[in-house]
Amino acid sequence: MIRWREGTVRGIRREWPGAVELDVTVGGDGDCRALAYPALVGRPEPGDTVLLNTTALAMGLGTGGYAMVTAIPDRLPPDPTGPGHLVKARYTPLQATVLGVDEQDSPHHALLEDADSLTGMPVIVADLHSALPPILAGLLADRPGTRVVYVMPDGGALPAWFSMSIAKLRDAGALAATVTVGQAFGGDLEAVTVHTGLLAARLVLDADVVILAQGPGNLGTGTRWGFSGVSAGEAVNAASILSGRPVGSLRVSEGDARERHQGVSHHSLTAYGRVALARADIPVPELGGPFGERVAAQAASLGDRHDLIPVAVTDLRDVCAAAEQDWGVRMSTMGRKLDEDLAYFLTAAAAGRHTAALL
Repeated sequence: MIRWREGTVRGIRREWPGAVELDVTVGGDGDCRALAYPALVGRPEPGDTVLLNTTALAMGLGTGGYAMVTAIPDRLPPDPTGPGHLVKARYTPLQATVLGVDEQDSPHHALLEDADSLTGMPVIVADLHSALPPILAGLLADRPGTRVVYVMPDGGALPAWFSMSIAKLRDAGALAATVTVGQAFGGDLEAVTVHTGLLAARLVLDADVVILAQGPGNLGTGTRWGFSGVSAGEAVNAASILSGRPVGSLRVSEGDARERHQGVSHHSLTAYGRVALARADIPVPELGGPFGERVAAQAASLGDRHDLIPVAVTDLRDVCAAAEQDWGVRMSTMGRKLDEDLAYFLTAAAAGRHTAALL
């Protein structure tokens, strides 16, 4: 159930495109961090009274551990103007109307109306949002200037504005644009499905490569099927149906304490081994040593369904570190930094490197 609180804005901590982080005083509960999306609720200012959803904060979530501003009751935002009748976050208190790239009022509707092919464009699929920076690092190190579009489905965070990585990658020129699909919103383009999102990335945004991974906030239950990354297998199918070239980035960890995520995560083995019905390239990092042998052996179980591609990773640690420095974006997954789970980042970067060789 939802936890509601009323608070007073003490100050603005920082902001990035689409989001403002606040210091808020909440009655007898003290101060907390809160996040507001001005496009939904208006822009909070110091002294404003704000209505907060504190559910994620109370749960202590690492990714979503903010109080969320749901309204500035004394100063409501203006009514939206312009075209658009796609409703996202449908039938929730913060449902919003956006212009879909594929809807009839869109200037791109005629282009997408009968569109049916990605003309061989590579689509790199990953489980976690944290794979986005290292995939880009591996790809752009070998193919500078590649036009990459991120397609964000609705398995994690719904607002693309929640991701500081997207904002920093855009500012650095590493990422060309974002398309939000399904119930996700806040991208440069909005689309109804993964399929129209992929087509829009190729035909409207002129992408050379798409990276498709859920937004921040992966949800898992420790069961075989109960995790939001199942959508990675479905994305492989969508890319293949549309005549793209799917590339499945493995989720690999040496630093995760949970046995089911050590080596090749069961998320990858399920998504690519059971859900993905179409064939994909699966880059397998040459990590070396006993751990590298373990990863190769686990990935071998996918060999009947997919093409396993060994990828050298000897220099990719430096590639990721340089990207982190140059782009100002953290290499971090589940709170672990680059050298705290190096295998994770090398594996994601290997998917980018393999894709660069396809171009």
